[in-house]
Amino acid sequence: ARSLDKLYNFADCSGLHLIFALNALRRNPNNSWNSSNALSLLKYSASKKYNISWELGNEPNNYRTLIGRSVNGSQLGKDYIQLRSLLQLIRTYSRANLYGPNIGRPRKNVITLLEGLMPFAAGRLALWLPDVVNTYTPGKKIWLEGVGTTSAGGMNNLSDSYAAGFLWLNTLGLLASQGIDVVVRHSFLDHGHNHLVDQNFNPLPDYWLSLLYKRLIGPKVLAIHVAGLQRKPRPGRVIRDKLRIYAHCTSYHNHNYVRGSITLYIINLHRSRKKIKLAGTLRDKIVHQYLLQPYGKDGLHSKLVQLNGQPLAMVDDGTLPELKPRPLRAGRTLVIPPLTMSFYVVKNVNALACRYR
Repeated sequence: ARSLDKLYNFADCSGLHLIFALNALRRNPNNSWNSSNALSLLKYSASKKYNISWELGNEPNNYRTLIGRSVNGSQLGKDYIQLRSLLQLIRTYSRANLYGPNIGRPRKNVITLLEGLMPFAAGRLALWLPDVVNTYTPGKKIWLEGVGTTSAGGMNNLSDSYAAGFLWLNTLGLLASQGIDVVVRHSFLDHGHNHLVDQNFNPLPDYWLSLLYKRLIGPKVLAIHVAGLQRKPRPGRVIRDKLRIYAHCTSYHNHNYVRGSITLYIINLHRSRKKIKLAGTLRDKIVHQYLLQPYGKDGLHSKLVQLNGQPLAMVDDGTLPELKPRPLRAGRTLVIPPLTMSFYVVKNVNALACRYR
């Protein structure tokens, strides 16, 4: 109970919503889920009026490898139905969101598990894996959970450095262009070297990158046309592999920008600067630049970053610094320094696709 209190209070104070994954490995002799412990936890949470969403199990496709015991898709589907029935018995959670399953990489055993689960639980869960999900429930929202830049906790001085951001930002761009609704980063603290803050809660480079993404990037993905490439416009654009450009409507929650603004985010993996000239309706608009570069002598391996030349750090234990853009005059060519990541908000475009939610 004390551990749950601390976890919930942390999420609540941070303005976050907690999704709690219940233990799916407590099994009865017939391999059905033993929900007695979960029911105790649900009742305790309800007594505290905790606003929590729920999930059952973690990577059930790996149970045989990890503990020599397996749960097939149809059984897991029945377990989820049982969990939904428990939630409906408790007034606080009768309408709580139920997520899952968190099933790891889309290999053959994962697809088999999903195909067994979907007939039982398709109408009750938020699932992922587009092909299987759309076969059973077209339009069901798809989440990716436990996403990090590398597996197995990553590598010190790499997975927690500026260099890791190239893969993280590109992952966000690709997943958004493929229609993934939510990406849950793994992890915030104290798991290998993929975490977003260090042991003293000082933000690491991927934290600042994620913060800018959340503040500037809206859910609507825009197609990009690059002059000179004989390809149809599409969401997200890879140019000669090393220059990657994505475009979205600017976040509706950012009150510094009016509806209709758009945000580009650009990854330059070249060892030379690149120039991009905006065309069409974007040509005569003021642009706000948010350029992230490593800070300090460690270069790409640095755990510190600078925004438009100013190092980023917490003001105090509870206060983030102001993320100030650098205004660029209308018509100016965007100059992308080598080996950098950047965001560019094109103001007041009045893009039709971005006027409404």
